[in-house]
Amino acid sequence: MCGISGIIGRNWEKKQLEKMIRVQSHRGPDDNGMYIDAENGVGLGHNRLSIIDLSSDGHQPMCNYNKKIWVVFNGEIYNYLELRSKLKNYPYKSNTDTEVILAAYEKWGEKCVDHFIGMFSFAIWDKEKRKLFAARDRFGVKPFYYTSLPGGDIAFASEIKALHKIGVRREPDAIAWANYLTYGLYDCQARTFWENVTVLLPGHALCWQDGNLTIRKWYDLADMAKFDLDHRAYSEVMDEYRSILEENVRLRFRSDVPVGINLSGGLDSSILLGLVDTIEENESKVSAFTFYTGDEKYDELPWVKQMLAKTSHPHYSCLLEPNDVPDLAAAIQFHEDEPFGGLPTLAYSKLFERAKQLQIPVLLDGQGMDEQWAGYEYYGRASSHSFPIPNRSEVGPVQGSRMPSVRPECLTKEFRDKAELFKPPSPFRDGLRNLQYRDTSFTKIPRALRFNDRISMMYSIELREPFLDHRLFELAFRQPKKFKIQNGTHKWLLRKIAIDLLPAGIIEAPKRPLQTPQREWLRNELKNWVNDCIEKALSVYGGSWLISNVVRNEWREFQENDIDNSFFIWQWINLGLSLSVF
Repeated sequence: MCGISGIIGRNWEKKQLEKMIRVQSHRGPDDNGMYIDAENGVGLGHNRLSIIDLSSDGHQPMCNYNKKIWVVFNGEIYNYLELRSKLKNYPYKSNTDTEVILAAYEKWGEKCVDHFIGMFSFAIWDKEKRKLFAARDRFGVKPFYYTSLPGGDIAFASEIKALHKIGVRREPDAIAWANYLTYGLYDCQARTFWENVTVLLPGHALCWQDGNLTIRKWYDLADMAKFDLDHRAYSEVMDEYRSILEENVRLRFRSDVPVGINLSGGLDSSILLGLVDTIEENESKVSAFTFYTGDEKYDELPWVKQMLAKTSHPHYSCLLEPNDVPDLAAAIQFHEDEPFGGLPTLAYSKLFERAKQLQIPVLLDGQGMDEQWAGYEYYGRASSHSFPIPNRSEVGPVQGSRMPSVRPECLTKEFRDKAELFKPPSPFRDGLRNLQYRDTSFTKIPRALRFNDRISMMYSIELREPFLDHRLFELAFRQPKKFKIQNGTHKWLLRKIAIDLLPAGIIEAPKRPLQTPQREWLRNELKNWVNDCIEKALSVYGGSWLISNVVRNEWREFQENDIDNSFFIWQWINLGLSLSVF
């Protein structure tokens, strides 16, 4: 797990690349490196977090045996040992998965990505072809940002702030902010919240040659899963799915450093722990981490304790308190670069802080099951033959709310008119899978992965997602609705799989959004801080983006009434935080 950066062209200086490497040092504190091909105007930078092959052989940028191909790589290729056995003729000099990327590129060229199981963002400089090839993994677990520079030059990095360090103007993108404040949308398109900075979308590849930039999609879940539904008995599907699950967990324990697990009291992370115990025959002493806030209405510690009762796992409960919020929110805003998901993101960061203190550099997480097996309540309303247009609260990040999640009436008409309503494609013949596809490829998973990558890297922790495997998604997406939702029970087949993994109380527990007392804290303990953030936003954007008196009225209404949603308040906090931090 690392940070990558690069500049290609004629109009840049070495000190610019050095700045990019320096500002991403949190992503890789163990080593850094630089490669410069002065003849072709190429510079590659790298920050290393050592996870596999801790020796100096893993230093990057890394070249092949004749120094014609160079790579900078962020992520993990979990099946690198299997690929290495297929690519035996390559003269390896290390035991890294990075070198397997070089071997695979030599063998298969740009199609090497089709062979990788893992999370990755990498850039290859092919010196003979004078071509840059970069790619991002299927679900976008690892980030890749780029910008076009004058004269046909290009620069890229793992984080936006690295691009700002080389002179890209830190100018907010009004359309992105209008989309966010009007519809609650972020991370669903290539546009970022900063002008002239673009994100390479999940499952996409970039090629730069002789000043020409091309982008192509190399993976699309819909292409792999949109054909006929699977008509096998559920027991056959369950056996195949369980087999892939176990393989994924085994692969993600490939590490030369300790591995821990993030554990909520929900079904998904509990299944992950159950799989770990099954694979290690109930002798696992993997450390488990859970956040809590001291509010029994939200904390999941009782379910966690039930799950851990008959195991040997050390368990660490990580507390978020109201007085942690102001400074922690500013620090996370700096690392996120763009708006993030409120107090749950802050609470989640506490897990990585504790893991760092305990020197556990890798954590496993249970992201992805809700999207595979229709875990959210609104999936149950999807007609078998409809192509639903989601309402505003479903597009936004709020679950379990009775109120609209955004307040477009607080925006000026001129600013609101800049917003572009995102209409996700509907490649499937049923409404349920179209909703699942939207959440997987454009809304819920992309934004959650950005939040999670930045806060894990903030503490130099590698976060691995065993359930974000394309084979699991492709298999789940081919299943009929009855295997996902049956008699009002969501994730039906997944619960069948869990029977011999978990205590009954965990399996039968209803879906609970991972929440914190955000509403209560914002209107009570944190109201002065909230007010300061909102006033900061109004001091710059009042009259141009925001209608100041309407915003203040809504904020007062929120404090005085039991409004069942705080996302619109958090939006204004995010705007104020961005102005304060940047």
